[in-house]
Amino acid sequence: MREYLPILIMGAIIGVFTVLFIVLWNVVKRRKEQLSLDRHMRDGEILRRLSKYAKPFWKQFVLVLFIMLASIAYSLISPILVGRIEELIKADFPLRELWTMVTVYAALLVVSMICTYLESIILQKVGQKILSNLRQDLFTHIESLSHDQLNNIPVGKLVTRVTNDTNAISMMFTNILVNMLRNVFVLFGVLGAMLLVNYALTLMVLCFVPFLVLFTVIFRKLTRRAFRRVKDCTTDINTYLSENLSGIKITQVFNREQAKMNDFLEKSNALKKARQQQMYVFGIFRPTVYMLFISSVLCLFYVGGRGYIHDAHFLGQTITSGTVVTFYLYISKFFDPIQMLAEQFNMLQSAFASAEKIFAVFDMAPELVDAPDAIELDHIRGEIEFKDVWFAYEPGQWVLKGVSFHVNARQTVALVGATGSGKSTILSLICRNYDIQKGQILIDGIDIRRIKIASLRKHFGQMLQDVFLFSGTIRSNIVLREDSFTDEEIWQACRYVNADRFILKLDGHLDERVLERGNNFSAGQRQLLSFARTVLHRPEVMILDEATANIDTETEILIQQSLEKMKNIGTMLIVAHRLSTIQHADNIILLDHGEILEQGTHQQLLHRHGRYYKLYMLQYETQNARLSAG
Repeated sequence: MREYLPILIMGAIIGVFTVLFIVLWNVVKRRKEQLSLDRHMRDGEILRRLSKYAKPFWKQFVLVLFIMLASIAYSLISPILVGRIEELIKADFPLRELWTMVTVYAALLVVSMICTYLESIILQKVGQKILSNLRQDLFTHIESLSHDQLNNIPVGKLVTRVTNDTNAISMMFTNILVNMLRNVFVLFGVLGAMLLVNYALTLMVLCFVPFLVLFTVIFRKLTRRAFRRVKDCTTDINTYLSENLSGIKITQVFNREQAKMNDFLEKSNALKKARQQQMYVFGIFRPTVYMLFISSVLCLFYVGGRGYIHDAHFLGQTITSGTVVTFYLYISKFFDPIQMLAEQFNMLQSAFASAEKIFAVFDMAPELVDAPDAIELDHIRGEIEFKDVWFAYEPGQWVLKGVSFHVNARQTVALVGATGSGKSTILSLICRNYDIQKGQILIDGIDIRRIKIASLRKHFGQMLQDVFLFSGTIRSNIVLREDSFTDEEIWQACRYVNADRFILKLDGHLDERVLERGNNFSAGQRQLLSFARTVLHRPEVMILDEATANIDTETEILIQQSLEKMKNIGTMLIVAHRLSTIQHADNIILLDHGEILEQGTHQQLLHRHGRYYKLYMLQYETQNARLSAG
C-alpha cells in the first residue's frame, strides 16, 4: 500500500481543488440568480436556429469531415511510431528500419498539414457565405420593423448586432464547431489507441476524467455568464459612441467634452471589468486542466519508474520504455484537446451570447405587415380620404381624434397648426409608417391596409425638414432607388427645382462627393437635392413636411417657383408654419390638439375671422415689425 502513497496524496490534492471549484460555482450561481443576468435560450435552440444557415453547405461540411478524419491520423499513429523508435534504438538495429519509420512519420505529418490547409480554406469560404446570408437576413428584418419599433432601439445596438455579433457566429462555423468536433474525435481516438497499447495505464489516466468533466461543466456555466456581460457592455459602449459622435457638435458648443468623457470612461471601465472577469474564469480553468495533465504524467513516470523502467508491471501488464514514451505522448494528446476545448468553449459561449442577441432582434415581429389579400397598385390618382381617424403613439394619449377630410386627386392641401397638433402624424399615417387604432384611411377609395406596404410607399415622394443624404455622390443621392435614369433626366429634375445653379459651381457636378449626412452642403442645398430626388421619380403624391423651414429667403423664392410647377405632377400635401407659403393651396386644414378646427382656402379662412385669421395676422404683424427694425 505504501508504494501507492504518492498517488493517493496527489488524489487528495485534486479532491481539495474539486471542493473549491464546487464552492466557487455555488457562490457565483447565487450571485447570478440575484442579479438575474442569465437569459433562457438553450444551446440546442440556438444551434437549431443557426443550422438553417449551414444546411445549404452540408456537402462542404461532409467533405471537411472526411478531410478532418484523414488529418487526425497523425495524432493517433505518431505516438506509436515514436514508441517503436524508442524500442528500436535501445540495441543494435538496421538503419533502414529507422529510416522507414521516420519516413512514415514525416509522410503522416505532411498529409496532416495538407488536410488542415484544405479544411481551413473550405471552412473560410463557407463561413463567409454563411456570414453574408445571416447579415443580409438580419438587415432585411431590421428594414421591416416599423418606425415605432426602430425608435425604441438605439442605432448603436443594431450596428453591434449586424457587425460584431455576426462575426462571432461566423467564427463558430469556420473554426469553433469543426475544431471541437476534431478534438472530440482525437479524444476518443487517443483513448482507443491507449486501450490497445496498455489498458492498465489507460485506466489510471481515466481516473482523472471525472475531475475533467466536472471542471469543464463548471467552466462552461461561468464563461457563458462572463461572455453575456462582455456582450452587454460592448453593446452599451457602441450605442453610446454612435449617439455621441453623431451629436459631437452639440457637445462642443456647450463645452461638455469632459462630462461626456466621464460617461465614456464609466462605460469603458465596465467593459474592462467584464473582460477581466472573463479572463479570470479562463485563467483558473486552464491551469487546473494543466495540473491534471501533469498529475497524470507524474503517475505514469512513478508507475513506469518502479523497477527501473525495465519490464515493470502494473495490474498484470508489462511496461517498457517504449510504452512510457508512447503513453507520455498520448497523455499529452489526450489533455491537449481538453485544453483546446476550454478555449473553444470560450469562443463558443461568445458565439452563443451573440446569437441570443441576434435572435432577440429576429424575434421582434414587425408591427406593420401586409394583409394576406393585400394588393399591388401600379398607378394611383392621388385621391386621399381620412374617415374618423383616431391615433395614439401611446395607449390612451390620442394624437388624432376623429379626423376626417378629403383630398381630390392633384389637389394641393396644406396642414397648419401649433406644434403637437398632429400635422406630421397625418403625413406618417398616409404612408403607413404607423397603423391607426380607429377609422379608415383611403387611397383612391381603397383602405391602405389592403395595399402592400412597398407598393403604397413607392407612389409617395417625401421632402422633409431634416433632409438625410447618404455618403456617395450627388448623382447617387438623387437617383437613390434605380439606376435607369440618364444624366439628361437627372439634370432636367435639377433644373426643375433650381438645384442646377449650385451643382454647376461644384468641381464634380453630379459626381461631387457627399460626406456623411451631407455635411459638406448647406441646409438649403440639401433641401434642393431632396426636391430634385422627388421630382425625378415623379410620385403621384408629394409630401412636404416643413420643407422650407431651414431655407434662406432667396432659396425659398426659388422653391416656391418650383412648387408651382410641381403641382402639375400630382397630389401635394404641405405642412407649414409660415402661412405665407401656402396661400395658393386648394385647401388649408387647421388642426388643434388632434382635431380639425377650420378648413378652406386662404381667402375663405381669412373672411371667417377665426383661428386661422388670428395666426395669419400675428405672423403678418411680426414680419412687419422685423422689417421695421431692420
